[in-house]
Amino acid sequence: MTPTKYVLQPNPKPGTWLREIEVLIISAQDLKNVKHLTKVRAYAVVYVDSDMVSKTSVDEEGGVNPVWNERLTVNFRERTSPEEDVLTALNVDIYAHGHLREKPIGSARVLLCDVLKEGSADEPADNPIQCLTLQVRRPSGRPQGFLNLWVPPTGKFLRRRDSLSLGARDDKVEEKGQDEQTAAAEAEAEAKAAASDVHEIKKT
Repeated sequence: MTPTKYVLQPNPKPGTWLREIEVLIISAQDLKNVKHLTKVRAYAVVYVDSDMVSKTSVDEEGGVNPVWNERLTVNFRERTSPEEDVLTALNVDIYAHGHLREKPIGSARVLLCDVLKEGSADEPADNPIQCLTLQVRRPSGRPQGFLNLWVPPTGKFLRRRDSLSLGARDDKVEEKGQDEQTAAAEAEAEAKAAASDVHEIKKT
């Protein structure tokens, strides 16, 4: 998978605690075609706090059905009250890259309290594949398209145990990359199935 792309932002306010989660941005379907003369080249901007964002690379091939399969790290400030914590959301803004300006395509969001659970990133049982298909809404608020992503329930993707010997770790380096690719493929397959189900519901 492509490494995380960071957008440099001002340092957070002094005295605030930062939290970090990982997110797999998989793909999107049926986005609005905001480029009438050229093909849409879409990318996604992901954030909880708008001054600390990460973004995917630009998809050059998919047009209104982009595929990224990129794991991003998202930092955000810890909330100071239960009320704030309940309302904290992961936001994904999708743009069409252009030579003169970036055109907004749509946005999707999910509350973190709905996807993050207690557990250890070292335990497979605590970190099942949790693929989500979210409705994308145009800047006007009108629904148009779907976004597929995976948020690990622990906020971190599965980690291998540190108790492995040095030799075993060396042997597992290549397997680790293969495992990440397999997980991304499985998540994308689940996302496509979920999106298909949503389309069927809409038809009926």
